[in-house]
Amino acid sequence: MPLDDAAMAGLLRSARTIAVVGLSDKPDRDSNSVARYLKTQGYRIVPVNPTLAEVLGEKSYPSLRAIPPDLRIDLVDVFRRSDQVAPVVDEALARGVGAIWMQLGVVDAESAAKAEAHGVPTVQDLCIMVQHKRLRIPPVAPHR
Repeated sequence: MPLDDAAMAGLLRSARTIAVVGLSDKPDRDSNSVARYLKTQGYRIVPVNPTLAEVLGEKSYPSLRAIPPDLRIDLVDVFRRSDQVAPVVDEALARGVGAIWMQLGVVDAESAAKAEAHGVPTVQDLCIMVQHKRLRIPPVAPHR
């Protein structure tokens, strides 16, 4: 079931650390510009890309599973093709993340239903940056 504006705003207000799956180091890619924006809004970004050691000054991990367990992930932002979402959602659920956000053009109804059945709110086919701006979410306090 799609989240309404209040629920999306709640996710964005409560999140502090966002794992960005598929984050590119190329500045012209949507994943890079969205992650850069989120960083300017005070979120801690955790890049997930098996081909990169670092993105946007942050250590990159090859998978959600590879992120140290003591690093809490509040939200997973997915920049992968729709047919590659299921394993990302499985890893996110295994980690116990707070929410899953599939970017604009990314839809996997079965994975979303699975996440929701595990009590994990899920957004599909929406850009987190666009929604953050539209909902006028204030910046989060800088992480330490």
